[in-house]
Amino acid sequence: MIPETKHYLTCKDYTVSNKKFDLLYDGKLDMLETFPQPKAEELSDYYESDDYISHTDSKETFTDKLYQAVKKHALTNKLKLINSFKTEEKNLLDVGCGTGDFLLTCKNNGWKVTGVEPNPKAKITAENKVQGKSVTEIYSDMNLLNNEAQFDVITLWHVLEHIPNLEGYISSLKKLLKPNGVLIIAVPNFKSYDAIYYKQFWAAFDVPRHLWHFSKKSIRLLFEKHEISVVKILPMWFDSFYVSLLSEKYKNGKGNFLMAFYVGLISNVKAISTKEHSSLIYLLKNAKY
Repeated sequence: MIPETKHYLTCKDYTVSNKKFDLLYDGKLDMLETFPQPKAEELSDYYESDDYISHTDSKETFTDKLYQAVKKHALTNKLKLINSFKTEEKNLLDVGCGTGDFLLTCKNNGWKVTGVEPNPKAKITAENKVQGKSVTEIYSDMNLLNNEAQFDVITLWHVLEHIPNLEGYISSLKKLLKPNGVLIIAVPNFKSYDAIYYKQFWAAFDVPRHLWHFSKKSIRLLFEKHEISVVKILPMWFDSFYVSLLSEKYKNGKGNFLMAFYVGLISNVKAISTKEHSSLIYLLKNAKY
């Protein structure tokens, strides 16, 4: 538990266990911690669900189809983003690569790609999808990477909130990033309008899989400790709509598309001035670059 915290909300795990977890607010870092956090040996159990769509390529339900459509659009935008960087070797590490779609997109566009994916099923799907053309390494644990490996770009698309040991993990990312490399972190923003509107039903709290819940201040402070600076923050416009659709289901027992669209739209409109979008992409670099 974070010292000097106060209770923020109590949320329910709607995906696997139906258990309740507290969110504790740390005023110093301006972030939330899920409490209690599952033990290391228990954590994988909370991902064992067909509803955990980032570990599957499911297109069965309307929500699944919406997720896959948004993902396809997002892949195009992600590729444009990393192609905008001046890199030495176009060497990319995608941490939490899921079923491998981003790796495949990058590989098809001239990037040398490496992935990390701890979920066995998702890892197999990624390997089958990406390794067919040439050898691409996908590891189950970042610690298994070559100690001398360094990358021009490291991406964590909605991954950092899942990491138990934040400080240790950020330290590892620092070692893996080339001195002039770019680190891309995408995480939900608990200060967005849709988060405030849905409160304990906000789907992006996703307890207990999401162990941490970040604000812009918390990301800046956490990485500054490791001499990594936020150089730019970008919005993820579509997240408010998808998250609101899931939140409606949690709140009312069914997905109300019209209401979800309305809340997602209002969230994006408000974020034009507040800059507090449902999810944010942080571009970070070593402080001296």
